[in-house]
Formats: sequence, structure tokens, C-alpha cells
Amino acid sequence: MLRRIFGHKRDEVTGEWRKLYNEELSDLCSSPSIVWVIRSRRLSWAGHVARMGEKSGVYRVLVGKSEGKRPFGRRRCRSDNNTKIDF
Repeated sequence: MLRRIFGHKRDEVTGEWRKLYNEELSDLCSSPSIVWVIRSRRLSWAGHVARMGEKSGVYRVLVGKSEGKRPFGRRRCRSDNNTKIDF
């Protein structure tokens, strides 16, 4: 939608019209990067779960280890691993 709103830009060197790059669009609308929004919401959710206490089911799912065998292949990324990376 931002490309439609802001339109095209004339290149200064060649004089041809071109689409705006993602960085140019983010500078024009001055909205935060989607990566930073996801990280901040993930950290706020982890803080919320941590304040729930150890008896909460959500806390046990976040911190707990699963039992049983895992299928072959690449190890799946868990939510606590993502939280550690963000922190």
C-alpha cells in the first residue's frame, strides 16, 4: 500500500521513473521495522508469562521440556530460544 500511496520516483541519473526501495518507503512513513515490532511484542509477552507464576500452564509450556522422541531432521526452534535471541 505504501508504494501506491507514495508513487514512483524519477531517477536523478537516468531520468527514468522507478519504484521506491523498501528503505526509502520506511523513511517516508517513519514507521518502525516489522522485525523490531515482533521482537518487542515477543519480549513483552515473555515478561507477561513470567509474571504469571510457575503454576500457570502457559509458563510450564514456555519453560518446560517436552518428553518423548523427536523426529529426524532439523531441530525445531522453540519460543524460549527466540526470546533468548531477542533479549
